[in-house]
Amino acid sequence: MRLLLFLTVCQYAINSVHTYSVSNPNVVLLMADDLGIGDLGCYGNRTLRTPYIDRLAKEGVTLTQHIAASPLCTPSRAAFLTGRYPIRSGMAAFSRVGVFLFSASSGGLPSEEITFSKLLKQRGYATALIGKWHLGMNCESSNDFCHHPLSHGFDYFYGLTVTNLRDCKPGQGSVFLKGIQKYLVIPVQILGVTLVSLAVVHYVGLLKVPFQALGYCLLLTAISLAVLIFFFYHFRHLNCFLMRDHQIIQQPLSYENLTQRLTTEAVQFIGRNNDVPFLLVLSYLHVHTALYASNMFRGKSKHGLYGDAVEEMDWSVGQILNVLEKYNLRNKTLIYFSSDQGAHIEEISSSGEVHGGYNGIYKGGKSTNWEGGIRVPGLLRWPGVIPAGTYMDEPTSNMDIFPTIVKLAGAQLPYDRIIDGHDLMPLLQGKVTQSKHEFLFHYCNAYLNAVRWHPGNSESVWKAFFFTPNFNPEDSNGCYDSHVCFCHGGFITHHDPPLLFDLSRDPEEKAPLTPKTETRFYEILRVIQLAVANHTRSLQAVPDQLSWDNLLWKPWLQPCCSSLFQSCYCDFESEDSLLEVHSG
Repeated sequence: MRLLLFLTVCQYAINSVHTYSVSNPNVVLLMADDLGIGDLGCYGNRTLRTPYIDRLAKEGVTLTQHIAASPLCTPSRAAFLTGRYPIRSGMAAFSRVGVFLFSASSGGLPSEEITFSKLLKQRGYATALIGKWHLGMNCESSNDFCHHPLSHGFDYFYGLTVTNLRDCKPGQGSVFLKGIQKYLVIPVQILGVTLVSLAVVHYVGLLKVPFQALGYCLLLTAISLAVLIFFFYHFRHLNCFLMRDHQIIQQPLSYENLTQRLTTEAVQFIGRNNDVPFLLVLSYLHVHTALYASNMFRGKSKHGLYGDAVEEMDWSVGQILNVLEKYNLRNKTLIYFSSDQGAHIEEISSSGEVHGGYNGIYKGGKSTNWEGGIRVPGLLRWPGVIPAGTYMDEPTSNMDIFPTIVKLAGAQLPYDRIIDGHDLMPLLQGKVTQSKHEFLFHYCNAYLNAVRWHPGNSESVWKAFFFTPNFNPEDSNGCYDSHVCFCHGGFITHHDPPLLFDLSRDPEEKAPLTPKTETRFYEILRVIQLAVANHTRSLQAVPDQLSWDNLLWKPWLQPCCSSLFQSCYCDFESEDSLLEVHSG
């Protein structure tokens, strides 16, 4: 009898431990920027060295059909944090520009949106975002911080509120130069010629032009040009800065040992919170341009500066794994590694060096909904809970992280809005074999571009394109003339009927199906069109956070750690500050 009682108590204790192990885990979310699925050893790369990221795959689950909710940074990250298509939160643009470019823009992730960080914080989690945010900062003043990470559930922030751009690093060129040359120089020339012509005809007496009106036009033109010249000349100081919480600590940003500084902050956050549940989002600047790498990695890879950056990021992942081991948190921590979208294949330096990544066998890249733009790495590790060394080829989305970790933390999913992501745990643990994503909707900015359909009774994954980008040059794999592909007008080709592919047989999207090659062609398109109609009915009108009004630079919103007359310069970062422990 005593033996039976002892065994019963032991079984109860074991069950209690198991129950604890699958609830309230620590959560570490590692997000790369513009990383190609073909850049990692665990996805087939044989020349770049990524042993620590590959270790996540070996000790966890590798998702081989993991899909970003958007092929651009801002909307993809909005979807990741909220579990919702970015069109639902107004984070998908109807204009040509689909991301935030300036720190003094007024758009951003609306305060009404519920992020996983908000819900985990309510459950007692310590929460931190380290690295790139790219979801806005201010609304009406330079310090209201309405869109700032600390307003969206993070206790601690160390990083960039906008993004890493070529313009942020001297000598790396400009992402704006082509646009300025194409859309600004000619109008300015026309305006200048017009004003000079009016002055001449007025002077010779052929036409009487009010001198005051002519003067106002000249003054307005001069002021506008002066503001533009000032802004772009000082772009680096105005938009490329490092923050700790609400304080700017380095303006402009220095790239020296930047990945080491981000990693140190992440390691210290884990150390400060090793005895409480925590959520850490480590959002790397690698491998978005401007590319950079510390002396420890520069020149060490087989793929130039891009490869150096990938291998430095892998080192950082290793540091995170090591600190989890140090505090015996390995089995209590769910780790997720991904990229916000596919590699930016059009990125080529002024010297001709390829600065974009490799999307493997997949077509296209960043800014397109070809598989190369949206099929991203997806690795999850949780020893003892998620089986090691397994592969999952079901369609999954970066929106799935929201319901997965919210449920694991014991929080309730919001009931007043549609959550498009699905809990991954049943799939990861083998309790189900099919993804709940029967349909996935692929947007190019705010325009529905393509639909993915995985029927429950079939291995096929159908994908229908309503329009596709016009690559330039035509025989290339991207939009090299414009640096990125756009979503409307002369930049795209509409298809009626839609282009149809079966990704299970043609993952490279080389051969569109026809009624002759697929007998169910029109039936498949009919089902997809019904799904589109249902999805469209679920959408509600919301403010456009990426309208021109919300995108443009507003001087009164400009964050500045000193003054505009001092070029907004400050540097409170130092080698000593890396050793300090900051509250978070």
